[in-house]
Amino acid sequence: MMQSLLEKIKNVYETKYLLFLCMTFCLLFASLGQIFYQYTTTGEFIHKGVSLKGGTTITVPLSKTLDTIVLQNTLQGMYPENEITIRKLRGSAGELSGIVIDVDSTEQEQTKIFVAAVSQSTGVGLDTISVEMFGSRFSENFFKELFIGMIVAFLFMGCVVFLYFRDFIPSIAVMLAASSDIIITLAVTNIIGLKLSTAGIAAFLMLIGYSIDTDILLTIRVMKQKDDGSLNERIYGALKTGGLMTITAIAAVGSVLLFTNSDVLFQIVLILFIGLSVDLMTTWIQNVCILRWYFQVKKGDGA
Repeated sequence: MMQSLLEKIKNVYETKYLLFLCMTFCLLFASLGQIFYQYTTTGEFIHKGVSLKGGTTITVPLSKTLDTIVLQNTLQGMYPENEITIRKLRGSAGELSGIVIDVDSTEQEQTKIFVAAVSQSTGVGLDTISVEMFGSRFSENFFKELFIGMIVAFLFMGCVVFLYFRDFIPSIAVMLAASSDIIITLAVTNIIGLKLSTAGIAAFLMLIGYSIDTDILLTIRVMKQKDDGSLNERIYGALKTGGLMTITAIAAVGSVLLFTNSDVLFQIVLILFIGLSVDLMTTWIQNVCILRWYFQVKKGDGA
């Protein structure tokens, strides 16, 4: 029974690849649509945290339970012109260990008054509250430089991939898969309302490297190791190695995601968890389908 089911799945995977390719492109275009819609409605294609757009981050340690919704409404009522968000910090056992308050203000006097209001509302002493300010101009310039750096990284990687494979379509497939991974992951983070910090941008840079790695592994197996069997055998050989590697990485970041109490680490591993899960599709469906089409239709290489 199980063997028969696996054979059916393999048959669909090998013969219906154009349908799978269309599905991945539909998801890619839907993600681009989400990013474009957000940009037209908010002026930003991502949700920026205070470290990217400027503002103040206030960390409040807690030794008792606190209704963050009531605190949010209280602070927002006192400062209606400011954007205020509150995030919970969890301990190793899952209990509330503190809160992080982000406010889009960098004026020192206003910040002092705001911190005093937080102290009074939470009952936590001023000496235990941590305050970190990010200038709007510095944050804006930092974000622009990071964005330019990501584009340059993609361009250089594209050149290296093309010089190595010396074949346009497989090289484009590698870069398209990596780009799709980033775009879809970005759309998912927008949908769940994740406000990206500098740590989140670093996670996307890590994701670029990982995605390129798995796609190059696949393409090398398919294009450079033709003595290792038929096209399907080469694909399954790459899937056995690369798929296991990705699933292991997902399990690793998933365990950190469940037990970490660091807000910075949580954002990094959440983005990696989403991106690695998406990479399973962009590499082993999208990229495989393009290579299968290229070899079977253009090269006449049978399965």
